[in-house]
Amino acid sequence: MKFFRSSLTFLLALLLLVNNFAQAQTSTVSTDKPKGMSKTLKGGIIGGLGGAVAGGVAGRLIGGKSGTAKGAIIGAVVGGTAGALIGRKMDKAAAELRRDLEGAKVERVGEGIKITFASGILFGTNSSSLTPEAAGNIDQLAATLKKYADTNVVIEGHTDSSGSDAINQPLSERRAQAVSNEIQGQGVDSGRITATGYGSTQPVGDNSTVAGKAANRRVEVAIFANEKMQKAAKKGQL
Repeated sequence: MKFFRSSLTFLLALLLLVNNFAQAQTSTVSTDKPKGMSKTLKGGIIGGLGGAVAGGVAGRLIGGKSGTAKGAIIGAVVGGTAGALIGRKMDKAAAELRRDLEGAKVERVGEGIKITFASGILFGTNSSSLTPEAAGNIDQLAATLKKYADTNVVIEGHTDSSGSDAINQPLSERRAQAVSNEIQGQGVDSGRITATGYGSTQPVGDNSTVAGKAANRRVEVAIFANEKMQKAAKKGQL
């Protein structure tokens, strides 16, 4: 399976690279940019490697099981020059989030942003109620989301494998919804937000270790361009 996934990923990248080269022949891009591959440029490259359809395939390959935050971001890729413009916007938003969110891991992925909150900094044990400190952190996230209003948001709750699915699944759902509710309470449109719980089905660490279990108990947030931002980027209006 690993060999198949690696081979398929390589083939996809090769095909998309050809597409990106073809786009470059008909696009005019400023050369007055500093050398080195910024996240903005990476966003343009990943997007240029095939657009939204290929982005969805890449999202499933790279993100793993359907529904992962990374998969959601890569699945929303636009590509080309428009993707680079969206990436530049996301660079700014990510910088603000890194500055304002305490204890959260903020990553730029493709044309979006992935935020990981350890459940321990948001909730008490077996609880889905945000602590007062956590609510303040989520309110900072909401403030940034209001500033970058042309984005969609996916919120995912995850648990470790301790306990049964009958406990873990609804707990993960309630935690994702708690974060969503707090964000909406700060004035972010509910239509932008999707909240889902995955229980223990999407581990990122080894559930046989204390550290692995801690890593698996998390809430992930994906932020990516909505249709309005995508259209503006394609018109060069971002």
